Amino acid sequence: MYTLKLKAVFLLTLLISSTVLVADSHPKRILFIGNSYLYYNDSIHNHVKRMLVEHYNDNEITTKSATIGGSRLHNHNVDHLLNHKNLQLDQQIDLLIMQGGSGEVMTSKSRKKFSDTAYSLSSKAQAQGIKTALYMTHAYTKADKRYKENLIERIAKTYYEAANRSGSSVIPVGEAFEIAYKENPSIELHHPDGTHPGMLGTYLGAATVFAVITKTSPEGLSYNYLNRVSDKDKIFLQQVAWKAYLNSTLK
Repeated sequence: MYTLKLKAVFLLTLLISSTVLVADSHPKRILFIGNSYLYYNDSIHNHVKRMLVEHYNDNEITTKSATIGGSRLHNHNVDHLLNHKNLQLDQQIDLLIMQGGSGEVMTSKSRKKFSDTAYSLSSKAQAQGIKTALYMTHAYTKADKRYKENLIERIAKTYYEAANRSGSSVIPVGEAFEIAYKENPSIELHHPDGTHPGMLGTYLGAATVFAVITKTSPEGLSYNYLNRVSDKDKIFLQQVAWKAYLNSTLK
């Protein structure tokens, strides 16, 4: 009888532990580092948080952002940022999302520097049990003098290779932009300057981050950028984000 009681207590404890593990399996503290591609349009970390809170029904999810205008990945002091107290957090982050400068893909030298930095920063984070991801930038439009045809191919190659080397996930925002423009050429994802994201571009970026983190489609989320994204655009961009994520899993 006593043995049966012990077994029952053990099984109950195991069940409770498993339930807690499942409940806490999603990242609760996420840090983005990058440049103005992230902080335009009220900062992407805010939109990702709202999407995740809606999806997980977890108001304790926290997102932080450390950005430097015009910066490249190596410009960030990640040693400082990996001290969670410097982020005003009580616990360490679960996920580090890194975005490189748009110009880092332009030459073999800058691509190597980006890859080396992604590897170094990811290693430091992973040593503390932090998952890492690379936020793939989008290509320029013709409004920017740096525009090059098929630049997305160079961007994608750079990010996937760096991700494979560093043991990081890829957040295929740049490829999501390409899919969206191909399916709806009239949509405006870029700021008029041809380099920064416009309002819809930031929403698409956030939806793509959501897809990678949750491994589920953002379709059905009610979040609409504080009523600044129409239902038509919201549904389309959510679908595109999911397509981009699924395509990325095949690479």
